[in-house]
Amino acid sequence: MTPQPTGSFKLTAEQLQADAFQCDAFTQLPEARDTSLRVRSMNEVLAMAKNQPIPQQLFGEFWHEGELCILFSDSNAGKSILAIQIGNSISSGKAIKPFGLDAASQPVLYCDFELSAKQLEARYTQGYEHHYIFDDNFYRADLNPDADIPAGFDSYEQYLNYSIEAAITDTGAKVVIIDNITYIGTENESARFALPLMKSLKAMKATYGLSILALAHTPKRDKSKPITSNDLQGSKMLMNFCDSSFAIGSSNQHADRRYLKQIKQRNTKQIYGDDNVCLFDINKPHNFLQYTFVGYGEERLHLQDEKQNENEQYAEKVAALREAGKSLREIGAELGISFQKADRLLKASGRKVREASRES
Repeated sequence: MTPQPTGSFKLTAEQLQADAFQCDAFTQLPEARDTSLRVRSMNEVLAMAKNQPIPQQLFGEFWHEGELCILFSDSNAGKSILAIQIGNSISSGKAIKPFGLDAASQPVLYCDFELSAKQLEARYTQGYEHHYIFDDNFYRADLNPDADIPAGFDSYEQYLNYSIEAAITDTGAKVVIIDNITYIGTENESARFALPLMKSLKAMKATYGLSILALAHTPKRDKSKPITSNDLQGSKMLMNFCDSSFAIGSSNQHADRRYLKQIKQRNTKQIYGDDNVCLFDINKPHNFLQYTFVGYGEERLHLQDEKQNENEQYAEKVAALREAGKSLREIGAELGISFQKADRLLKASGRKVREASRES
């Protein structure tokens, strides 16, 4: 007697017939062969790669030609300052110490979705006079507030991508810096939207032979912990699809000190990691706001201690509750701290407190 399938494995004759039909249909190749995959032998691939140029350094080991690179940090850590400095370096052919710049000077397009023209002027003048002279190869694109989405575009993001491509062809740019990617894919915190965003950037890179530096934010992070790939705001899809990535950390040593750390690299080994970060001070000699190299160090020496990090988080909560109209006593009760500590944290955050008599 032939055993019969039981439970969830029991199939009807109609189901078996349908499955057989599907399998047969699957094995019948269409007349037009699929061309989405390019199949070559490994030796053919190496022979082809032999004739391609070796990727040159654009910003030391952090960013090479032909890469889609993501630079991320907390808000107000100085991403735009460094990104403009990098763009100025590449367009003028002058390296930023101590890093190498192997690539020749070339047109750079800086897509600035952060600063106004007047804010930019404040950074690259001396008291709004004596303007810094950038290389003519350095172009800036910003948002036109009067622009409407033309017919034929499904979304603002789609139209913005089209506009960036038009600016690339108009300027002949080979290096594109995007400050920041939130304006290209406004929902990049979701994997569903991160994938189209990265596909769009990678398609631009391949179509126009670009090197792309995309700036991104980190969410609120524990500043007593080393920076990792998990600190990049949004889906890990962003990290998975980029070629390289590096981060800016704010040093605990003093307010203007920053450190750079490699997070992901494909064209080089990791040189600037936990035990060897690059240290910079943000300063403005004459009329150019910039990162100035001061040395190397271990990341742990520039992190906050846990108590300091806890106080900073409390300070943000105290300030938010204060702005909501709560008294220091109410804030202390809600956060489980004394109203005196709430007062100290509020003052430390740079906010003024009303007279103590009104809080008693």
